[in-house]
Amino acid sequence: MTKQLRVALAGNANVGKSVIFNQLTGLNQVVGNWPGKTVERAEGTLHFKGYAIRIIDLPGIYSLSTFSIEEIVSRDYIAVEKPDIIVNVVDASALERNLYFTLQLLELEAPIVMALNQVDYAAKKGIRINTEKLSEILGVPVVPTVAITGSGINELLTTVIAVASGEKKLQPLKVKFGVEVEKRVKKLQELVQRRLPQLCEVYPARWVATKLLERDSDVAGKLKNYEGGTEALQLAGKLAAELEKLHGEPSPVILASERYSIASKIAKEVTIVEAPPRISLEQKLDAISTHKILGYPILIGAILAMFSLIFIGGSIFSGFLESFFGNIILHIGNALAFLPSTAQSLITEGVLGGIVAGITIALPYIVPFYIILALLEDSGYLPRAAFLMDNLMHKIGLHGKAFIPLILGYGCSVPACLSCRIMETQRERLLAAFVVTLIPCAARTVVILGLVGRFVGLHAALAIYIFDLILIFILGRIVFKVLPGEPVGLIMEMPPYKKPSFKGVLTKTWSRTKDFVYVAFPIIVAGSLAITALNITGFINYITAGAKPLISGWLGLPVEAGVPLIFGVLRKELALILLSQLIPLESLSALQMIVFALVIMVYIPCIATIAALIREFGWKKATAITITDITLALLLGGIAYRILLILMPS
Repeated sequence: MTKQLRVALAGNANVGKSVIFNQLTGLNQVVGNWPGKTVERAEGTLHFKGYAIRIIDLPGIYSLSTFSIEEIVSRDYIAVEKPDIIVNVVDASALERNLYFTLQLLELEAPIVMALNQVDYAAKKGIRINTEKLSEILGVPVVPTVAITGSGINELLTTVIAVASGEKKLQPLKVKFGVEVEKRVKKLQELVQRRLPQLCEVYPARWVATKLLERDSDVAGKLKNYEGGTEALQLAGKLAAELEKLHGEPSPVILASERYSIASKIAKEVTIVEAPPRISLEQKLDAISTHKILGYPILIGAILAMFSLIFIGGSIFSGFLESFFGNIILHIGNALAFLPSTAQSLITEGVLGGIVAGITIALPYIVPFYIILALLEDSGYLPRAAFLMDNLMHKIGLHGKAFIPLILGYGCSVPACLSCRIMETQRERLLAAFVVTLIPCAARTVVILGLVGRFVGLHAALAIYIFDLILIFILGRIVFKVLPGEPVGLIMEMPPYKKPSFKGVLTKTWSRTKDFVYVAFPIIVAGSLAITALNITGFINYITAGAKPLISGWLGLPVEAGVPLIFGVLRKELALILLSQLIPLESLSALQMIVFALVIMVYIPCIATIAALIREFGWKKATAITITDITLALLLGGIAYRILLILMPS
């Protein structure tokens, strides 16, 4: 019979925790939310040496305090759910900082196996960690790993099973503070053990005492449900005040200083500096790419290069595919000549036309974008871009971290909306989500580059993108004034530059592209089939006639463009595909192409985005964002038509 095992991965952000999670679970992953929280919960399964191991990837955090939802979620899972093993992922090149979190895990009396990750990067910096000595001091197994290559992963799993089965015994370090602090912790611990036995069944008594001395509001709130809680709170307040009087600092700072002192001592004992670290290529790149002057031309150059590559590569590939599949459809049409003309049209124009349009119009632009995005993520450049954008983002009430959802928004609005969870407050998340919906995702890029870029020119397409950035800044500023609050400062880990792995880039690209293949393709084919059927029955004329005042009168577009705009709410690339089936794209004037692309760009991205907004913020806020985007798109489209009519009369 297969034995079951629950393992939680815990550690700071950017220590390689997610890479280890991917190495362990592969494609057997499920991503959802923690119950009642907008914090992502990633789980995966694997089978190893007769064990079915369920891996839970806890949020990347720096402590087990109550400064964020992620910290509360993590510590409650460890203390209450009690997984069989905690794999504490630690960055070998920043051991002292990471040990602060390790000490807090030891205080929770969790069964720990340490994965000492990025030992290769530490070696490049001239740092070597004596793992045997570190294991001896902490009283837990320490396994060196290089997650990105898979080195040490097998040994890590073997060690986890050995600890879980009792084959390897743990003698974890008992964290002891300085005399003054330790005396008060013990005094409070005795009271907690005596007066709160039920609470001690869930949380270690010493940990509760420590948290009460730190004036932890979450733990203090739990005490209110127990008899003896008031007595414990009173004593904790008295003892914390004594410490504060002695040290002249708030008690949370005192306890944090104690832990950092212990972490520093341990790190010094086990760290060997083998050679004076020379300035590496990575450090030079880091200094240049985050420079307050040089960093911005590099960022602009990277963005321009990205879109130029997507446009050039997409145009060449799209042209080749159109020619290839055009001949295939022609032969299939000839082979189906025996069928009635209606059936012929439904198959060739509706079904096959939808499939070919999706392959030739959408994929050539979507796949290159996702490849480039994966390269930027895995190389470590995205956090640096966020750092550079911090000042500008503050102008719209956000900080540089919001630049990451914005960049993700150029790929797909759904994960971009969900990634707004990295923002600290609900107000910042809502503001970031609103801004993200205005970013032209890969589907809208298909329309902009596939229509304006291809027929009008790349300069016109880039002008649309620049206009969008200006619009985002103005609207973000307005919404910031409507939603009162102060922007939070940027606190963010800066991971080292790394060479992206070929496998990692392909995995990320496929995981993002498969959403288009599995979700968008059926919608595109169904939409194409519906348009063909409406065309055959003549019902499409009623739709175009009803939308004529808005489409032709206000926006200056052909009446047929009303249908793609309506159906485009399903998927934005569908709008261009349907338009190409209704009228030849070459028949549109340059002015009409720009107006159509502008409306599509500002319009709400798609139904999936609306669903993501509802999930994150509820019906009312999601509806408000949707109506705002649609109204804005139609308003700007009409204004742009009238201005461009003067500037570029056809």
